Amino acid sequence: MKVIFLIDMQSFYASVEKARFPEHANKPLVVSGDPARRSGVILAACPLAKSYGIQNAERLWEAKQKCNDLLIVRPRMQEYVDISLQITELLKQYTDLVEPFSIDEQFLDVTGSQRLFGPPEQIAKQIQQQIWNQMQVRARIGIGENKVLAKMACDLFAKHNKDGIYWLKQKNLAETLWPLPIEKLYGVGSKRTKHFRNMGIRTIGQFAKTPLERFKKKWGIPGHVLWMTAHGIDYSPVTTESHDRQKAIGHGMTLPRDYDNKTDIKVVLLELCEEVCRRARSRGVLGETVSLSVSGASYNIPQGFHRQLKMEQATNLTLELFHAACQLLERFWHEYPIRRLAVSLSTLSSDQEIQLNLFEQNRDQLLKLESTMDTINSRFGKTTLMRATSLLSASQAKDRAAKIGGHYR
Repeated sequence: MKVIFLIDMQSFYASVEKARFPEHANKPLVVSGDPARRSGVILAACPLAKSYGIQNAERLWEAKQKCNDLLIVRPRMQEYVDISLQITELLKQYTDLVEPFSIDEQFLDVTGSQRLFGPPEQIAKQIQQQIWNQMQVRARIGIGENKVLAKMACDLFAKHNKDGIYWLKQKNLAETLWPLPIEKLYGVGSKRTKHFRNMGIRTIGQFAKTPLERFKKKWGIPGHVLWMTAHGIDYSPVTTESHDRQKAIGHGMTLPRDYDNKTDIKVVLLELCEEVCRRARSRGVLGETVSLSVSGASYNIPQGFHRQLKMEQATNLTLELFHAACQLLERFWHEYPIRRLAVSLSTLSSDQEIQLNLFEQNRDQLLKLESTMDTINSRFGKTTLMRATSLLSASQAKDRAAKIGGHYR
């Protein structure tokens, strides 16, 4: 029988900050984006802050109303990434099958590690203690026969256990998982919950006992997957290659102000296309399909679109991707203010096979030029060489270069 762990770092960003400043150990602390910008939301709240009712993704001004003594720390994303990588290296001491799931969650397959380190609960306690000793971060661990059971064991049970460890066994789902509300099932969001309730389904058990064909007919493959999840079935292995089979390369950003001028929007759009193509070139791939996502600035009147276009030939050249993205912008944007913009490149293939075009003789030169820019910028910084448009007031290139994951390093 497989033994899979899902290791989750408790209030990761906040825990890192408290480890850095021990004097804040007994203070309600949150890590939050800049309150003067759209990023002024709670990224992480320590357990003490959560005791005041403060939640992740909550707006900072709302959190301040709940706790007058709230300690607010701006994120240091590079530090969090570095510590996450250190934790990955620590986990590799127990097994070579370590799969990062997010910056603060990692899957482990410890099936073959038990002869060296003991039974699963013992391994889990050793890992918890080692992470605490080295990083001063508390880890919660879900154990299961597969990844989905380990994930639900961690999210639904380990977080509420005093020792932070829980083993969710498939044979015991009727007593452990099935009595829970349907919205607790992994993969069920608020919209899907409404659908279930309209169908008279309130608990995971009611869903699991309903014939599969009903959900396959209603939702197709996603319905089948959810039904399997309710039964604790998951065939995906823990693998170190999960990020090597990327189906798309994308980049997006929430704008610091509302953009309603087409020229300004195209400045940011060009910069996003440049970042997407840089990543594509670094991975040695071309993309044939461009996708553009636009979100309107109004919260009361939702506006926006997500559209894609298949280009005449696969590319990783910035201007070719930009021209295709502009076609989508011209066609589907109706001049309302924009707060978020995103571009992605999909239908990927190797850049070792290129369709030649007799009417375009300078593509090789363009590729060499952009590859040279990549080399220089990767060595000396992303803003060493920039396009002239990135000097305009609408540009976000310099600001984005100073950030990781949308937040300052």
